Amino acid sequence: MAAAVMPWPTKPFIYQINTWVWLSSLSRDYNWPITLENVPDKILDELAGYGVDAIWLMGIWTRSAAARASALKYAAQYKSALPDLTYDDIIGSAYAIGSYQVDENLGGRRGLAAFRQRLQQRGLRLVLDFVPNHVALDHAWVRIHPEYLVLGTPRDIEKTPGNFFSARDATGRTIVVAHGRDPYFPGWIDTAQVNIFHSGARQALLATLQDIADQCDGVRCDMAMLLVNDVFAHTWQNFVGAPPATEFWSEVIPPVRLRHPHFTFIAEVYWDMEARLLELGFDYTYDKRLYDRLIGRRPREVRDHLQAALNFQQRQVRFIENHDEQRAAETLGLRASQPAAALVCTLPGAVLLHDGQLIGRRVKLPVQIGRQPYEPPNEDLKRFYLKLLAETRAPIYQTGDWRLFPVEPVAKDNLTHDNLIAYGWRRGADYRLIIINLTDRQSQALVNLETWPEIKQRSWALNDVLNGHQYLRQGDLVGGKGLYVDLWPFGAHIFHLEPA
Repeated sequence: MAAAVMPWPTKPFIYQINTWVWLSSLSRDYNWPITLENVPDKILDELAGYGVDAIWLMGIWTRSAAARASALKYAAQYKSALPDLTYDDIIGSAYAIGSYQVDENLGGRRGLAAFRQRLQQRGLRLVLDFVPNHVALDHAWVRIHPEYLVLGTPRDIEKTPGNFFSARDATGRTIVVAHGRDPYFPGWIDTAQVNIFHSGARQALLATLQDIADQCDGVRCDMAMLLVNDVFAHTWQNFVGAPPATEFWSEVIPPVRLRHPHFTFIAEVYWDMEARLLELGFDYTYDKRLYDRLIGRRPREVRDHLQAALNFQQRQVRFIENHDEQRAAETLGLRASQPAAALVCTLPGAVLLHDGQLIGRRVKLPVQIGRQPYEPPNEDLKRFYLKLLAETRAPIYQTGDWRLFPVEPVAKDNLTHDNLIAYGWRRGADYRLIIINLTDRQSQALVNLETWPEIKQRSWALNDVLNGHQYLRQGDLVGGKGLYVDLWPFGAHIFHLEPA
């Protein structure tokens, strides 16, 4: 039965789950084998209760036997994340895909279809992975269609053994194949590089993408910028021919949209190529620059970043952790992660939350293992997130008018205003004012609200939705010299303004 069409909201919240690890944890908790087909209702209800819009199931495609064999060689490195690691815990990388079939260990295609239907009953969409840059070492194309891959010579293995490997095609002929990589790092040794300039490879990837799109509501496209013609030509200039007349993404996105008009494309992208990927048809791109500035606790640079055009910001995916990055509780700490989370959740654009983020997990898991260590949940942090996420369900964040406010010093010798970020949302008579302190210093500022001239006309109650405190302010003061703010270290205000 075809899945119901669910248009995406303007500002979607996406919750990432490491599928194998998640099901493994549930199986231990319930003392019963849990797959996608029999996830308990209680668990799905809890996910829906977060107020998110989509679940990204990372790593559902069939694991590669060769990728697992490669991962076994590095078992000692995984013990820092999982001290009681066993042989069975090593499953191979989620991004060295053996085939785009739902792994039977996770419930297979039937289990995924049942899972998606149950998500839809709760108003949730489903996002899956698409990894077009590379396949696993033992993917069928290595044997049947080596022409789809970037090929080398025995001399290339001698010169750069980390970038090439030898294999046999279906005729028994020995071939040399490149490992997948980006131009700045050695090859990923459990992968084979797809030749994105080959027309047959493009058609095969489109067919794969169409099949994925039949099973979900959106895809997160791994390392999407590597497939842009000039990037690919630079990376493989001595091994591939001239670039095609069209871009890969321009070829494959429109046919999928023709079949699934509301399907959403999310690009993992770096190197300031976000605008380029949006031009090529993506709905959203990773906002890695904001992430770096938040982790670096550089509020001035965050404010500068938020000067970008609104229609660009609305198509960014904001996050403070994901499976590629360290846990926010580890990099920022529990206290500092809260204002950063408040910021990314109340800015324009999509939001990516990572399973375990809401309870303060600190261990970053390698994508090659299928089990996580026990970490006691931080209930205070979870209460904060539940309050924050409940607030972001207000329609003002979807259809309101957003703007960044200047922050000015309260005195010539007090420069702590530079630590604060202030912005607001307006939707008719509904207002939100958000003020964030990303630093460990008590900070004061005057928030300039001149672009809300109607504020001057009455007095206001500023109700902080995070802590329940209320502040009464006269409109002529708030809208005149500015709203005086004194914010504690790593503090955050989300004010709901109501006439006093």
